[in-house]
Amino acid sequence: FLSPQVDSANAGRVLASDAAVFLKKSGLTDLILGKIWDLADTDGKGILNKQEFFVALRLVACAQNGLDVSLSSLNLPVPPPRFTDTSSPLLLSGTVSSDVPWAVKLEDKAKYDAIFDSLNPVNGLLSGDKVKPVLLNSKLPVDILGRVWELSDIDHDGMLDRDEFAVAMFLVYCALEKEPVPMSLPAALVPPSKRKPISVPGAMPLIPSSTKESHQSLPPVGILAAKTPLTQ
Repeated sequence: FLSPQVDSANAGRVLASDAAVFLKKSGLTDLILGKIWDLADTDGKGILNKQEFFVALRLVACAQNGLDVSLSSLNLPVPPPRFTDTSSPLLLSGTVSSDVPWAVKLEDKAKYDAIFDSLNPVNGLLSGDKVKPVLLNSKLPVDILGRVWELSDIDHDGMLDRDEFAVAMFLVYCALEKEPVPMSLPAALVPPSKRKPISVPGAMPLIPSSTKESHQSLPPVGILAAKTPLTQ
């Protein structure tokens, strides 16, 4: 019932070491995956049986779609979990097309660019120290802001370029409008400049429909840096 990737001994159960390698392909952070494992491994033995493994997969799907990683989320309707290795029989293959429109609208991007430029980027990049005050001005919880940073620093260099900064601002405004910040970056939010022809399983939701509707204009929040001349 399990892929040979995770049940190499064909024993009907999955060891923590094998599951860790497989679950990492979900693109979720180690913190989230650890929480998923703790919930799935009900007896704490470091081994998952069939039912527990499917609970883990279900929780991965919940996390990838911005839902809380909790047992209460298991009954909610979510698409199948997505992993980067398409050789698994659990997966359906597809590609993230460069034709998928970027979720950041042109008019919003212009405003984000103005904020970016006001923060004195060096070589087109902003350090975490320069971005942090802008994020904190949103008054969002620190754990949410940490996830925003982690998702927007797409190349994991500890700096944000112009497009990555736009992703961060987009996610902040989502959170301010009570939209859940996803656990992994949706395809539509990956800037076209950072898209690669990689294979991604299944069809993934772009952004919640309510988000599409609510981003017709930016809400009047006090997130802009003090020296930015922009006003809503």
